[in-house]
Amino acid sequence: MPLDILVPFWGDPGLLRETVASVLAQRNGDWLLTVVDDAYPDESVAEYFAGITDPRVRYVRNETNQGITENYRTCVALATQERVVILGCDDVLLPNYVDVVLDAHARFPDVEIVQPGVQVIDERGAVVTTLADTVKQRLMMPRTSGARVLAGEELAVSLLRADWLYWPSLVFRRDVLVRTPFRDAMPIIQDLALVIDVVCAGGRLLLEPTLCFSYRRHSASASSAKAIDGTRFRGERAYFDLAARQVAALGWRRAERAARTHLTSRLHALTLLPQAARARQPEAARALLRHALTPGTSAD
Repeated sequence: MPLDILVPFWGDPGLLRETVASVLAQRNGDWLLTVVDDAYPDESVAEYFAGITDPRVRYVRNETNQGITENYRTCVALATQERVVILGCDDVLLPNYVDVVLDAHARFPDVEIVQPGVQVIDERGAVVTTLADTVKQRLMMPRTSGARVLAGEELAVSLLRADWLYWPSLVFRRDVLVRTPFRDAMPIIQDLALVIDVVCAGGRLLLEPTLCFSYRRHSASASSAKAIDGTRFRGERAYFDLAARQVAALGWRRAERAARTHLTSRLHALTLLPQAARARQPEAARALLRHALTPGTSAD
């Protein structure tokens, strides 16, 4: 059964073409690609897809801009296959991606989510090492030399302590995405929120360390800008409070502590303080400091 590759698009048309080219270059041709253009104001995008004759490629354009969360919902509604990836419109599949993830699902058919091996690239496509990704991949991601299944409170604790997932690389069972809605008003952290919802419902995650995906890290991304002005952390704080109550209801006390402490989120805010100071943004600096020094409230 083909892998359903869904791409919600709003961004750089040139990087989108790189993403599409990486799909077309897969060694395993058992895939379907749907690009959902969220009314991006550039006619060249539609013209580019009009020139692609591969029947596996579908281009859909929203009449009006829906925003990231609603466009994700549109993508899920358009999925038709058992296995689904919501691919970033600037990320790059290595030629073995479809092989790796379909083989993983064949060996572990009941697993809800697969996290394959990822490398990080910059705006120019060069492989880079960042502080955030070093922490994620070397310190927080569970170590494994082969495929490893994680679930339950162990997985919830690990992810609430530090979100080491790479959302655009994840492959889901379609039925899981259909029954697990994206949360409103959480555009920056909606990926972690959805995964935690799956885990709390009994879902399992397979770590498959074979490298097959390039995640593009932008220095000037929306999440980076919102981090500097403190907006991101206000959203994260609200989510971790919600997550703490969610896992507490399951009796997962260690996961509740991890959510209320949200240590790596607070450390991230601390690392941004010098940048806010250099930008002469005192309000942002105070917001960052407040988030860094104040853990969540205790359980009700």
